[in-house]
Amino acid sequence: MKREANAENEVHDVAEFTDAARNVVTPVLQLPEDIALAVVNAFTKVVRDAKRSESATTRNKDGITRFQTFEEGDVYMLEAPFDDFFADRYLMDFYNVEERGVCSRMHMHTGLRFVRMMTGPDTRIRVSSLSPFEITGVTGVTPFSLRSFEDALPDTPPGVERTRYNLVVPPCSFVDMQIPRGVSHQFNAVGEHAVIDSVHPEESVETFREKMSGFKMMAQTVFLADELPASDTCADLPT
Repeated sequence: MKREANAENEVHDVAEFTDAARNVVTPVLQLPEDIALAVVNAFTKVVRDAKRSESATTRNKDGITRFQTFEEGDVYMLEAPFDDFFADRYLMDFYNVEERGVCSRMHMHTGLRFVRMMTGPDTRIRVSSLSPFEITGVTGVTPFSLRSFEDALPDTPPGVERTRYNLVVPPCSFVDMQIPRGVSHQFNAVGEHAVIDSVHPEESVETFREKMSGFKMMAQTVFLADELPASDTCADLPT
């Protein structure tokens, strides 16, 4: 998938891009504000502790640096792959796009991802793709529905128009998303309290397949825009 295996800012032409499949989204549960805040804060504390840790910010004996930065937030590899287990797990502490002034770019990954998004009070996550989402639900089990809408993908090249499909994770909610390899997506948190618990089921496989020299989230990403768009292109959510 990559043109240069270890490139950390590889951009492909959005005009020519076609999703290989679709993202599948599942609402999981909603919590009272105080409980949701406690859960999200506990996860983000792990990432923030890692950011200050010399051990987490330097390469270990296996050549892995557990703390990394990504466009959507700071990330920490909670569990690393090993010879008999090629999956790993990350926590991501979202940036608040209203404070940061920019949004993350639309992108895809070199391997599939299984993501659980968690929000606290007064925080929503805008999830976007270039293909419509499949939202699952089971009557009597799925506790809430998700608001979805469409708009135009911002900052496309002259003459290029792409529809952006969006859904909103509401406050104090857990929502899962299954992301196939090579499928576009974009996460942007609006508010202070948002975290992702993400499993990369084929981490060792995808780095071998792409001939990468190590586990780096930016290198395992292909972007569909040259620049990060302004925050008003993702922070404006329907009420």
